Amino acid sequence: MSIYEKLLSIQTELKAPKSQYNKFGDYNYRNCEDILESLKPLLKQHNATVLLTDEIENIGDRFYVRANASFIDIENGAKVTVSALAREDLTKPKFDGSQVTGSASSYARKYALNGLFCIDDTKDSDTLNNSKEYTAPPKAQKHPIKSAQPPKQASNAIICPVCGKPVQPAKAKDGSGYIPADVIIKQYGKCPNCVKAERHPNA
Repeated sequence: MSIYEKLLSIQTELKAPKSQYNKFGDYNYRNCEDILESLKPLLKQHNATVLLTDEIENIGDRFYVRANASFIDIENGAKVTVSALAREDLTKPKFDGSQVTGSASSYARKYALNGLFCIDDTKDSDTLNNSKEYTAPPKAQKHPIKSAQPPKQASNAIICPVCGKPVQPAKAKDGSGYIPADVIIKQYGKCPNCVKAERHPNA
């Protein structure tokens, strides 16, 4: 059996449950140790082993831990390696320097193993908002603005003494609403059409 056949077999058989729980974010997750614990029986069964190594890389003004996960066929020495990077935090409360590097190392090793053994962590501690699952808030529905309608003319309509036609409510100049017919007659003594004709006789 070739190294790739062994790797495929382990990728298919490997079950690494999320046995860790984060109370703050309320989610389950797996760490590097969980993956290795699930791997060991399968590695022994397929005469293979996994070696993990770290390298420190300086990119720009930040330090990164590059973790290398190597799958090795102990029968012929063939090897497959996958790498992953994790950046050290500039500041991490209650952590000393070695703990910051160790945390980045564990994180990088976990994702190197994920890549090597096709472990899907899409709903792990890196998901959006560090919570169960992100759901976009519902969009506010826009309600069409109804244009103000003039009040319906009462059955006892007010008649213009000039033109003899029913007086219709007129829209206020400031747009605040409509002026009732009786108010118009009291103010002008005629309907808006007659007032307009009087002001603009040649229109």
